[in-house]
Amino acid sequence: MTMPARGTRADYRHFLSITTRWMDNDVYGHVNNVVYYSYFDTVVNEYLIRRDALDIHGGNVIGLVVESACRYMASLAFPEPVTAGLRVGRLGNSSVAYEIALFDGDADLAAAEGRFVHVYVDRNTRRPVPLPPALRAALEPLVVG
Repeated sequence: MTMPARGTRADYRHFLSITTRWMDNDVYGHVNNVVYYSYFDTVVNEYLIRRDALDIHGGNVIGLVVESACRYMASLAFPEPVTAGLRVGRLGNSSVAYEIALFDGDADLAAAEGRFVHVYVDRNTRRPVPLPPALRAALEPLVVG
């Protein structure tokens, strides 16, 4: 089985610098795998909140994670910063497939690449709903391919 090539910064549309913390490292001296998912969640929600596309406290629509995955290609470690790259691989009626890359500082090649799928639902009923116009408008510039 041939692995896909590592992504580069040019493959992504939005970037967020994330400061690693001492507690992010594990006993092996690198960022623990579960922390990568926290970085994914951070870049997605930072993007949506700053664009007023998601009201996490009072909005009628919320995103639920229904799928996630990560491919690790190089280690990340405290105290080096991480840059998260974000793009949208699929923009559906009620779901979004976010694609995220984590870069070691200013590196051009991704240290890890992941996928994070949200299904947007009514806050009370938890039933899928169409993406609100503000959310769709915020995500459209991130769509690739």
